Amino acid sequence: MIRVLIAEDMHLLREALAELLGLEDDIEVVAQVDSGARIVPAAERYRPDVAVVDIDLPEMDGLAAAALLPGRVPGCRVLILTALSRPGDLRRALEAGVAGFVRKDVRPDELAAAVRTVAAGGTVIDPALASAALLAPESPLTQREAEVLRLSATGAQPMEIAERLFLSYGTVRNYLTSAVGKLGARNRIDAVRIATESGWI
Repeated sequence: MIRVLIAEDMHLLREALAELLGLEDDIEVVAQVDSGARIVPAAERYRPDVAVVDIDLPEMDGLAAAALLPGRVPGCRVLILTALSRPGDLRRALEAGVAGFVRKDVRPDELAAAVRTVAAGGTVIDPALASAALLAPESPLTQREAEVLRLSATGAQPMEIAERLFLSYGTVRNYLTSAVGKLGARNRIDAVRIATESGWI
């Protein structure tokens, strides 16, 4: 039996996914969570074989949570579900060690097949998303610039970001200014929009 955790913040969709996967003879949904911050604790408690995770989750995005899972629950592999086709998301997912990346409009039988493939140690990548990722430009941001911009996207102010990353206020301001310049943005908010839409943060 394949044990599955579902992470989706939309209640109706989460219930529907659980019901659809629960109809399969070889799949058992052992846990459901509605935020990224709850993924790792639930995985540690229920020890699923596969975590089916939405990217856009409150508190912590699905990819950030997915990156933590290998170290905390080594036996749990991640299948990302996404409604958006941002090429940078696939790159981030692969860097996080994700085993599957499919769109939310996938057919129920295809989703079940993807869960089985991932559970068996395989990889499942939506072909259209893979093509888009190959054709998309690389992020111009450094890892630190992306990290600072990602925190800024949550509403954190430069002083708060500096404290969280153990940097000086001036260094954080420099990273934000550099990111705005590299992205050709009008301001910090516009830079967050551009980087988010491109899947770079």
